[in-house]
Amino acid sequence: MTERLPDRQLDLCGTPCPLNFIRCRLTLENMTAGQCLEVDLDPGEPEEMVVPGLRRDGHQVHVERLSDVQVRLKVICAGD
Repeated sequence: MTERLPDRQLDLCGTPCPLNFIRCRLTLENMTAGQCLEVDLDPGEPEEMVVPGLRRDGHQVHVERLSDVQVRLKVICAGD
């Protein structure tokens, strides 16, 4: 995935499951196809739940480890 500036950003560090996934989905519903959502969240269960869920919804997801306590997702919105 080429480096690009996000159209929207969410900081969901410390946000429990499934609330973090729901917030991502709600944000993506208000975006158009091809737009980029950048999401920061905790590794472990949040990453394991959010990434597959967004991919099942048809979005492209790139995962970047920022540290032992933070993961950044770059999500390209699939649109409708």
